[in-house]
Amino acid sequence: MKYISTRGAHHAPGSEQSYCDVLISGLAPDGGLMLPGTYPKIPAAQIEAFRQLIYPDLAFEIIRLFATDIPENDLRVLVNATYTKEVYGTDEITPLTQIEPNLYLQHLSNGPTLAFKDMAMQFLGRAFEYVLTKRQARLTILAATSGDTGSAAEYAMRGRKGIEVFMLSPAGRMSAFQRAQMYSLTDANIHNIAVEGVFDDCQDIVKAISSDL
Repeated sequence: MKYISTRGAHHAPGSEQSYCDVLISGLAPDGGLMLPGTYPKIPAAQIEAFRQLIYPDLAFEIIRLFATDIPENDLRVLVNATYTKEVYGTDEITPLTQIEPNLYLQHLSNGPTLAFKDMAMQFLGRAFEYVLTKRQARLTILAATSGDTGSAAEYAMRGRKGIEVFMLSPAGRMSAFQRAQMYSLTDANIHNIAVEGVFDDCQDIVKAISSDL
């Protein structure tokens, strides 16, 4: 699986990037987002078979189609370590509540910060650490948040080897619960920065730095 930019860079043959390259590079050099050059085709019979899988096995089957440069044995270890009862409070990970016949509510807020973004972020934290360890590299993450994204990112990256997180948030403009989640973390690699202004001011700082290669 190779990835290309939504803005045109990396479209030429040989200039595409792998999943691991995209994982630790963030935005494309042209400021675009990276997306698969082609999407995998999943036969209907395979999709039907997915219905029988427990959540970690289903997550593995989907992610392995996109993270093709991570050996499958390693990927399974990462996925199984991510989606556990200890983290999500239930063996089902995303349990279902039936509302009426053929209509169910899926619970995506069982992660450590009670945000649906935990579902992806918890895996990304482990994937970042895995790739950085393999490459003997370090990564600095600079981000802006209005609340839930920042918490999910910090709880996924806290204590991860080779990662430093600098999270900008608008001073006094998040809920008390969100501030408590973020500002109570004492992990040495997590740095919260309260910015006088609104979320857009935080985002502008991040964009200005990201555009200065």
